[in-house]
Amino acid sequence: MNHACPPACLALAHAMADAAAQVIRPHFRKRIAIDAKADSSPVTVADRDAESTMRRMIEAHFPDHGIRGEEFGSCRTDAEWVWVLDPIDGTKSFVSGSLAFGTQIALLHLGEPVLGIINQPITGERWVGTGGMAMLGGEAIRTSERTTLDQAILYTSALEQFDQPRHDRFSALAASVRFTRLSHDCYAAGLLALGGVDLLVESDVFDYDILPQLPIVQAAGGVVTDWDGEPLKDARSYATVLMAANGDLHRAALDVLCRT
Repeated sequence: MNHACPPACLALAHAMADAAAQVIRPHFRKRIAIDAKADSSPVTVADRDAESTMRRMIEAHFPDHGIRGEEFGSCRTDAEWVWVLDPIDGTKSFVSGSLAFGTQIALLHLGEPVLGIINQPITGERWVGTGGMAMLGGEAIRTSERTTLDQAILYTSALEQFDQPRHDRFSALAASVRFTRLSHDCYAAGLLALGGVDLLVESDVFDYDILPQLPIVQAAGGVVTDWDGEPLKDARSYATVLMAANGDLHRAALDVLCRT
């Protein structure tokens, strides 16, 4: 990361995470309406109201900053500073009563993520990545030191997002690791930064899904690329994403993904 996150922006990001949590918590494990978006993915009043709250806070504090959000689109995307918001990453988990969801916030400077936050509104767990440091609850964290696939724990969010060729590549990797788990969305990225998960493989995801995770995983010691080993650049969507706990494991996973 070539540019530090300004302290005022970091303070705002924490305040936004707190405010979004206050909006989300009253709806958790309640029988709220579940609407379908154009892509058939679910959305609730909690998603919409949490993003609206965060957007209002940005507008009040930094009206010249850009915003890209999952629920209400983009504005001022050519600005020097751009916020990327996912009010509830893991809405399917949220509406199911599972804790495997979180609010995600990223701040980009000239397209480069300089701050990432994953906040679990119910448990209060908050991952923060900025300035080359990754923290959970204010304590520094590091990724796993496991370097071989046969000892690695692999997560992915949604198999239905894999087309057949990518499903085959993923299956080959899954056959090489210790075990595989499904779902968890952003929570899995937090667990990877914490050292419990070793590999996170995704397909057909968006900027608000991934960009908040990059500063956290990378500052914790992880490596993030696409499935061909190319670095992820600022984009609105990503066909493939590979997150690994370290370089050795990243190379081993790429070897399987690229030869399938």
